[in-house]
Amino acid sequence: MNLYIETDNGATKNHPALEDNLIQAFGTIPSHWEPFSRVERPVLDVYQILDLSVASYAKVGGVWIDVWTVRELTTEEKTAKQQAVIDAFNSRDQASNWSAWILDKTTCTMQPPIPRPDPIEGKIVFWCGADASWKETPARPEGNYKFDFFAWNWVAI
Repeated sequence: MNLYIETDNGATKNHPALEDNLIQAFGTIPSHWEPFSRVERPVLDVYQILDLSVASYAKVGGVWIDVWTVRELTTEEKTAKQQAVIDAFNSRDQASNWSAWILDKTTCTMQPPIPRPDPIEGKIVFWCGADASWKETPARPEGNYKFDFFAWNWVAI
């Protein structure tokens, strides 16, 4: 799938188009349409944002490519993101079970005060807030159940 982008005086116009569509429309690739190659969207760090407000392209080695604009979050944006994670975590059902967990600012995720142990085959382990530890749970019954962290058993829903 070859792409081309329309140009005018060395600047791009509009967005890339498929070669087949251009040939259908014009019979050939018009001279003011130049080769274009997609560049994958970058993987962002936890405190970065991709500016999608405007498409941007650059010509590299005779081929137009996507240019992605990544910026770091401001201090205020970081604080707001961290608070949103904390608020969402604390708004869950039975949230007090995890009251000892804290925000890891590096990953912007809530973490237990004691790392989760490696899984043991056939065992289900959940955080027990009452004991401040990881604890084996009873086997989940067949059907529609959820775990009650205060009664430490499965309850039908």
